[in-house]
Amino acid sequence: MVMELAVFDLDGTLLNGKQQLSDYTRETLLLMQHNNIPYTLATGRTLHAAQECIEGAHFPLLHVYNNGVVIWCPETTRYTHHNSLNHKEIEVVLNAFAKQPISPFIFAVEPDGTHSVYMGELETENCKFYGDKFDARKGLAVKPLESLHEGVKITNVNALGDEQVIAQLCAEIRTAPELVVYNGGDMYTAGYHWMDLHHHSSSKGEAVQTLKASLGFDKVVCFGDSDNDFSMFQMADEAYATANALDELKAMATGVIGHHEEDGVARFLRQRYSL
Repeated sequence: MVMELAVFDLDGTLLNGKQQLSDYTRETLLLMQHNNIPYTLATGRTLHAAQECIEGAHFPLLHVYNNGVVIWCPETTRYTHHNSLNHKEIEVVLNAFAKQPISPFIFAVEPDGTHSVYMGELETENCKFYGDKFDARKGLAVKPLESLHEGVKITNVNALGDEQVIAQLCAEIRTAPELVVYNGGDMYTAGYHWMDLHHHSSSKGEAVQTLKASLGFDKVVCFGDSDNDFSMFQMADEAYATANALDELKAMATGVIGHHEEDGVARFLRQRYSL
């Protein structure tokens, strides 16, 4: 019998436009659980940002966060694998942001294993909104950027701003060979663009390959919508792009399924597994 693992991206794929799992999707995951069909997630979100979206849903297997930088075990609540950046490796990032009117959000693991986000002054209302959200998250300490120290392991850096500012930041940061940068329009707030960067040796594809081997699966079926899913689509045995996905990703896919706002993934799962 072939052991198959379904792997879901979150934003633009399993989540709807409200950054939530719809009732229909939650019911579908329950049906998969009851039928012993294994599944997990691989997202660009941090652990804390993802948990508030999937709260109450059952994801018992290893999770991939930060575009593959970390693999997290829900049973032990610890990371089993990570490719972090050190303070020296993000000097180019700090120098680039020093020339711009926005602050980076620097996510890090402290020497004692606790989680922090370091940030400077927040110039825009949208940045202040996200800053307040970080402050409200349990298990995530918000600290001033000037207190960033060499003892932390930096998982990723992200930011929000207008398109031109984000483009300038990305162009400068991409000169650093140890970094990989993703950027795009904010699907939840019109007029804003986002960027996210992490260590170049990390990717969703590499992390999902690690899951496949360590958990003993023969086959991976993945679902995604954006450029940070390219590596996962390349390694998967089957890959399905949502109707809202980038055209480049659709071209790589085994097939194109429904829109994320219309429970496209859940409807496909019910048909595939006769749920």
